[in-house]
Amino acid sequence: MSPIFLMSLLFGLTFGQAMSFCAPTEYIIHVEKRECAYCLAINTTICAGFCMTRDSNGKKLLLKSALSQDVCTYKDLVYRTVVLPGCPRHIVPYYSYPVATNCKCGKCNTDYSDCIHETVRTDYCTKPQKSYNV
Repeated sequence: MSPIFLMSLLFGLTFGQAMSFCAPTEYIIHVEKRECAYCLAINTTICAGFCMTRDSNGKKLLLKSALSQDVCTYKDLVYRTVVLPGCPRHIVPYYSYPVATNCKCGKCNTDYSDCIHETVRTDYCTKPQKSYNV
């Protein structure tokens, strides 16, 4: 094994873990209303990826600022609105959803993110499906 290859491998293993890989990722959400006839499959982007986390067994000895529990979250986002097909006239057919334009590693903000481990599944429809491409 050449010394250059060995150094590259060692460098990658050492510093590769220190880097975060948090970026907008394509995702399909399925949206439906009980009163409407169809489910809408929406192609959007969400923030996903790896963020460095530091935790210590000596939590009581360290300042809170020394501990880091960052998640991949929105830095910039826009909201788009779609019309759900097959809704009766008395039902508001609009649905707004976030589109990630830029992501960051940071604290989870419950104002616009679901910060729990298990989320509600949105990868299925109970009604006939229509696609909506952003």
